[in-house]
Amino acid sequence: MSYISGFVIAVPTDRKEDYRKMAADAAEMFQEYGATEIMEAWGEDVRDGEVTDFRRAVQAKDNETIVFAWIVWPDKATADAAETKMESDERMKPPADAPFDMKRMIYGGFAPIFEMGRKGAGQ
Repeated sequence: MSYISGFVIAVPTDRKEDYRKMAADAAEMFQEYGATEIMEAWGEDVRDGEVTDFRRAVQAKDNETIVFAWIVWPDKATADAAETKMESDERMKPPADAPFDMKRMIYGGFAPIFEMGRKGAGQ
């Protein structure tokens, strides 16, 4: 069964295209290391919660937009191997003018417990 690496970050709204380009460039590397799917989603309807929400989770500022992203790997072993390889890959070094603050990024690895509408769902 597949394995998911998920991310939530805050990106300065006026740097949307910079972020999109960085994500597209990084996608080639993730695919090279075994990723089967990548989604980078720009927030359009990210509501404030009563207790917590995406904006608070990443300490988003008024001029920032939430990005919700994930990478699908064939399995956890592939994701782990990719992470190890990326630690020494120069392409993973953020540019000095990165379009987001990596200290406020939240991320994690997830094992699917239910899938619908995907090739191989339910396997």
